[in-house]
Amino acid sequence: MKVQIWNTKKVRNRTILSFVVFFVMMGLAYCFWKWLYAQPEEGGALKPLRKILIQNEKIFKPLVSQEHLVKTYPLQKAEKKVRVNGWDGLETPLDANWKLKVVRKTGDTIFITLDDIKKLPKTDIVFDFKCVEGWNQITHWGGVKFSDFAKYYELDNEIQMEYVGMITPDKGYYVGIDMPSAIHPQTILCYEMNGKVLPLNQGYPLRLIIPVKYGVKHIKRIGSIFFSNTKPPDFWAEEGYDYFLGL
Repeated sequence: MKVQIWNTKKVRNRTILSFVVFFVMMGLAYCFWKWLYAQPEEGGALKPLRKILIQNEKIFKPLVSQEHLVKTYPLQKAEKKVRVNGWDGLETPLDANWKLKVVRKTGDTIFITLDDIKKLPKTDIVFDFKCVEGWNQITHWGGVKFSDFAKYYELDNEIQMEYVGMITPDKGYYVGIDMPSAIHPQTILCYEMNGKVLPLNQGYPLRLIIPVKYGVKHIKRIGSIFFSNTKPPDFWAEEGYDYFLGL
């Protein structure tokens, strides 16, 4: 009988302790939530969260290397109906006289036609395109390696800088890319999808395919490219997303 009473008291005491711990933790969580949302914003995110994202970038950015390649797949694995990951930058009519604008380190500007780009060695890649919304698709793209493009147009000084920025012609979308990811051997200036001309909704005439990044970095309809030693503006980073967005 004494053993039963002792066990009952033990269960009761543990239950009370559990409830006390639960309510204390709930109180601490509520106080933390109130404190967090009282913090100022920095770069589109609450300052403490932005600091965490910056620290993550410092950890993972050095891991980008020419040897770290994203897994590729046989051509027959590529999806025929490719999803569109956003319309930002595509909502205005395309200028029939489109040319890619490249701003050199010196400030000089060169204008390059799609035919000029197509004269460079072509690269195809079939990889698993990943979106921050949670979906992914194995897709097939073709174009010229950004590193080959930079070499051909003598952008050696430019790719020694820390970042490259890309903007759509209407300035409705823009990304900033760390240079190691930009010159990665799988990063291409893309003008084909599934062996055919890019559709308008996939960024015709030229888009970025950068397999080491999430989809929001794969800017469509590139209008201009520039280089910088400071982080260029980035559409989704300004909305609170991670700037690096590496895979």
